[in-house]
Amino acid sequence: MSPQLIVYIRQLWNTREQSRLLKGKELAILPSIENAYLFITDGKIAGYGPMSDLESGKGMQEGLSISSSSPDLQTIDATGQFVLPAWCDSHTHLVFAGSREGEFVDKIRGLSYAGINARGGGILHSAQKLNDMEEEDLFDQAWNRLQELTRLGTGAIEIKSGYGLCVEGELKMLRVIRKLKQRSPLSIKATFLGAHTYPLAHRQVHQGYIDSLVREMLPVIAEERLADYIDVFCEKGFFSAAETETICLAGIRHGLKPKLHVNQLNSIGGIQAGIRLNALSLDHLETLTGEEIGLLGRHSSGSEMVCTLLPTAAFFLRMPFQPARDLIDAGCAVALASDYNPGSSPSGNMNLVIAMSCIGMKMLPEEAINAATLNGSYAMGLGSETGSITVGKRANLIFTKPVPSLAYLPYAFGSNLIDKVMIGGEIVSGQQ
Repeated sequence: MSPQLIVYIRQLWNTREQSRLLKGKELAILPSIENAYLFITDGKIAGYGPMSDLESGKGMQEGLSISSSSPDLQTIDATGQFVLPAWCDSHTHLVFAGSREGEFVDKIRGLSYAGINARGGGILHSAQKLNDMEEEDLFDQAWNRLQELTRLGTGAIEIKSGYGLCVEGELKMLRVIRKLKQRSPLSIKATFLGAHTYPLAHRQVHQGYIDSLVREMLPVIAEERLADYIDVFCEKGFFSAAETETICLAGIRHGLKPKLHVNQLNSIGGIQAGIRLNALSLDHLETLTGEEIGLLGRHSSGSEMVCTLLPTAAFFLRMPFQPARDLIDAGCAVALASDYNPGSSPSGNMNLVIAMSCIGMKMLPEEAINAATLNGSYAMGLGSETGSITVGKRANLIFTKPVPSLAYLPYAFGSNLIDKVMIGGEIVSGQQ
């Protein structure tokens, strides 16, 4: 790959000599350089700084050739554009078999999310469709969705299983995710979410399905290295806090760190379970008590755990938005993700997630962008690879169309403000 020099960047955002997880007030700090350049070699960020340094020769670093006379150097003119790290979407259910717009109408008519699931719809409906679909067809659908998300600026993504609910179905999903990893240039993490809900046969007596998760699924997943993380939907009517711990401890024994669905609909002890399990992230958090917010804040001071908020899910289910301001004020590390799935958030558009976070959760634009880039990368174990403009990280970049300010990105929520997207130093969407 030829080295690349991006020049005359109007503003280069999230520039950090060293990257780390951002907590509390740190989220509001988004460093940038005006009239900047960015140098890329082998698909990674090799240098950056103000154009004045480049033009005066001060941008020259040992082992770094950015001379315009270099015969193989590719120059990209970013005059008038903002450049920022590509989005890091740390919570999705991208692999699924078809949409559920019929349930969308049911919700309009007054049926609840839990009510739909209780009558055999929701996750169970998706599981039936997925188990009836051939693996190759499932991959093709997921690939097309992933391509769409790339064009919308996503450069790293976590994808969960959870619509199989049986050995064959869960393994099929995870193998599809593995194929996506192999084919896509995006940074992809896989999460085993066999504990998404109970199959109908185990609705009354749960232990049989827990045994299947622990004794049948996890050993194969570990042997084939199909997952990076384990997840459980800890919720009333789904998995209790005690069941969540049992399943996650089994996953930990197989090398899978927990990332958990907690406090979406009810507070049932999921926060405390996640802390005991040293979970990488606690996701959803629509329903939090003041005591739980304080507990998360105190725990965050000495841990790398991330609170991942999914505002488009709250929006789609007509629920109150997550208390982002309270969590930030408590000193928590907050990330943003799309929760892309067919039932409660049928969109993976991270630009909309950021706008909704500012509008519905009163996050500052700087906080939202940090949460959707750097903290999102840490929420899936990719903090050293993506999420900021840092030497050595992958050149996963968004080039905006000319905009008047950073705040314009969430302000103009209905406009596509992305000009092009670069993944690993390659333009994958838009014009060079």
